[in-house]
Amino acid sequence: METKIAIVSYFSTGAYDANTVDENEILSGILTDLGFSNEIVAWSDPQVDWSSYSTLLIKSVWDYFDYYPEFLTWMDKINELGIPVLNDLDTIRWNSSKSYLLEIEEKGFPVIAGKLLEKGSIPKLEEIKEHFDQEVLVAKPLVSGGAKNTFKIPVNEWEDYAPKLQKLLEGEAFLLQPFIPEVASVGEYSLIFFNGIFSHAVLKTPAKKDFRVQHYFGGTISVIEPTAHLLETAKSFIREFASNSLYARVDGVLVDGKFYLMELELIEPYLFLDRTAEAIPNYIKALSDRLL
Repeated sequence: METKIAIVSYFSTGAYDANTVDENEILSGILTDLGFSNEIVAWSDPQVDWSSYSTLLIKSVWDYFDYYPEFLTWMDKINELGIPVLNDLDTIRWNSSKSYLLEIEEKGFPVIAGKLLEKGSIPKLEEIKEHFDQEVLVAKPLVSGGAKNTFKIPVNEWEDYAPKLQKLLEGEAFLLQPFIPEVASVGEYSLIFFNGIFSHAVLKTPAKKDFRVQHYFGGTISVIEPTAHLLETAKSFIREFASNSLYARVDGVLVDGKFYLMELELIEPYLFLDRTAEAIPNYIKALSDRLL
């Protein structure tokens, strides 16, 4: 069988890829230079013959949480076909629900985990106060990305926000987390790893009066050199939870000098390949080590 690689993407509507460099095209160019036939295809495209590919590289399935049941079914289909996937499907399935943060917390790692609100539940303020001592919380769907349906809730205004939250809980489970002021005042750090090896890092700073660091909400990106503490803590997450991943992005925040995980991105992280001179060469080496 001819070596033919699928770069797995999504049908873009502009919702999640505004103001970004097209990393699908960067990856396609790298694979072509390495001698691999490749195509960029949407995971949800019913016309795709997945059995015609020798390897799938998950890159920008940025709408999987909008069609989560269908995405799980798609993964089952790919699993049945036995096609190698990077990152592997077990990792992607585990990482697709933010319940993984609770698992990481249970293992004793520094993480902003939160409290699970089950689908159909009616959270009570008394229970919330027992779990949190913060004045402001953040609610987000358990399966989500791109800050979709993510909003702040001042605890002293809980009753004002409860109807909105309860309405959303009718459709899906949520994660309630403490609001971390440092995300708004300093930003969120992202450290990118290829094959478990650190490549480069950036600081994502939200727009003024916002707390969402995504660039399509007006956030800014700055290249940084991580401190020894930040880097070693990030490496600990990779060693424990992503040691076999082609790519991984560790997102976190510094609170009183200590690094806490916000997200471990193992499905479709934007890799900031255009930000540093080292990023693309590091990516090429990682791909070569896996594919050649």
